[in-house]
Amino acid sequence: MQYVARVPAPPLDLFIDDVYCLTGVPRHRRMNVPPMPSAHLFLNLGGPVRLWDCDPSVPPAVLTDGWFMGVWTRRFLFEYPTPVRLVGVHFKPWGISPFADLPATELRDRWVPVDDVWQRSLDRLRNQVGDLASPADALRALEGELRSRLAEAPSRGLGLVQRVGGRLETLHGAVPVGALADAAGVSGNHLAAQFKSHVGVTPKLVARIYRFAQLIVSVDPRGPVDWSRLAQTAGYFDQAHFSREFKDFTGHTPTEFLALRRRFPPAPGFPPDNGPMPAD
Repeated sequence: MQYVARVPAPPLDLFIDDVYCLTGVPRHRRMNVPPMPSAHLFLNLGGPVRLWDCDPSVPPAVLTDGWFMGVWTRRFLFEYPTPVRLVGVHFKPWGISPFADLPATELRDRWVPVDDVWQRSLDRLRNQVGDLASPADALRALEGELRSRLAEAPSRGLGLVQRVGGRLETLHGAVPVGALADAAGVSGNHLAAQFKSHVGVTPKLVARIYRFAQLIVSVDPRGPVDWSRLAQTAGYFDQAHFSREFKDFTGHTPTEFLALRRRFPPAPGFPPDNGPMPAD
């Protein structure tokens, strides 16, 4: 598959890591996706996409057009259509907030149709993006749509969440949330309330996801992996806690994950998150 991406121009880059096009035939149809520090917008221009929550009480979904996803706190399964034709946005964890007039908790661990967030917009967006010949043109069109929807004035508390979230991103979650609250001059409860409003989860959970994502990126499957050293570098000082969290987030032990990564290395040209793994 071909992955074409660009970082949007300011001020969108404060809220978005990249906009991208994904096209072609997938090497693997079904992927196991752990929690990652991002929220998403997908415009699907191909066949139906199927998703399964790792929580068996949640029914699977078949999505044909477009959907938003907030921050996920557990893994899910994603099945590509063949071929793939997808245009998307990787938002920062707080990034959807200035584009959507709804509580972030309504997007946490959920896939929500675009028209439920941007009313009566999906057909226009899919037609506009789908009629463009090149990925670059499609990304410019999507960036223009996002720019037109960016709130002129940030909602209450978003600036605080942005500053603290930026520190969590820079430090890969390896920082006590209490220290961040003290540095921001607010109470821990106030900080947690603002994160729930704009991210959908607490800053402590955002820190955990950033920390895990950094550890995954640090794994080099081409040689021996010292899991204890990697875990400690990422901020895990309790080996048992690290092992439990790794199994919860990926569905695999570290040893099993490494074996899969060696068997299925990431495709060239894809973003180096190293998190999603084939589940075929």
